[in-house]
Amino acid sequence: MSFDTPLVLTGPLRRPRQMLHDQEYGGHASIHDDSMAEKLGFKAGPIEGPTHFSLFPPLLAHFWGQAWYERGCISSHYLNMCVEGDEVRAFAQVPKAGETRTRVWAEKADGTPVLEASASLGPDHGQTLLEQRLAQLRPPGPLVILKDLHVGMKGAQDERVRMDPDQHMGALYPFSLNQKLAAITENSPWYSDGKSSPWGRAIIPLEMISVLAEYSNRQAKFPVKGPAVGLFADQEIRLIDGPLFVGEEYVIRREIAALSESKRTESYWVRTRIFDSSGSKQVAEMLLNHATLKHSYANYEAERTA
Repeated sequence: MSFDTPLVLTGPLRRPRQMLHDQEYGGHASIHDDSMAEKLGFKAGPIEGPTHFSLFPPLLAHFWGQAWYERGCISSHYLNMCVEGDEVRAFAQVPKAGETRTRVWAEKADGTPVLEASASLGPDHGQTLLEQRLAQLRPPGPLVILKDLHVGMKGAQDERVRMDPDQHMGALYPFSLNQKLAAITENSPWYSDGKSSPWGRAIIPLEMISVLAEYSNRQAKFPVKGPAVGLFADQEIRLIDGPLFVGEEYVIRREIAALSESKRTESYWVRTRIFDSSGSKQVAEMLLNHATLKHSYANYEAERTA
């Protein structure tokens, strides 16, 4: 007897760690600083969204094995913030035999949704969740903070990046890979012991691909007005020829993929393409919606009216 009943694989409750208390950009503290978060109306500095991505590889590798680390994609819309001490659990709908796409999500212990996402295995991902969301965007009204951006604008230069085990990842990410691994919600020996890895080298964890991709973003010199405080609203990480390796040099190229607006935010969506050290072979890609809080920009209403 066979059933069409959708089944769900569930991970354990975990307590993600907040590691961005000391994050700084544009010369000021970020929303992850408790005092700044409270000033903006939040109860405490939230845990960065991609921290939750570490909950999913144990589930998705169960479905797709080693290929998940080479050609996997998670495409996420963040729904509610978490603070340190919150318990979070990952869920994944079990795909049927041969399927390479499924629905995943995360919830707090009390059932509050944290994120919704599509997960898929390339090269044919179908339409990801963020591709669906991009297709539904309406043109924004006159922008203030993002007035000088336009869709198709490219970063000022190629950026060269790497992630060594004890490398401090800068003002945006004031910690090293080894420090992250001491606190990561789901650890694997593959992240630190190359001998245990199927590729013979330590690989960069899924959530730290976001750190690698954002490490050098100031070099893009996108003309965003400030000071203003932003947060991640949507994020997709796609491996094309992965995994990405610890200690390997990569070339990054950025482009504005979309501009959008909500009642509280102005958003610029950046497509970050990651290439091998020669710059000729693309190995991964990130799509990130930087949502900038209108009320955190001092002259917002005056400039909008003008």
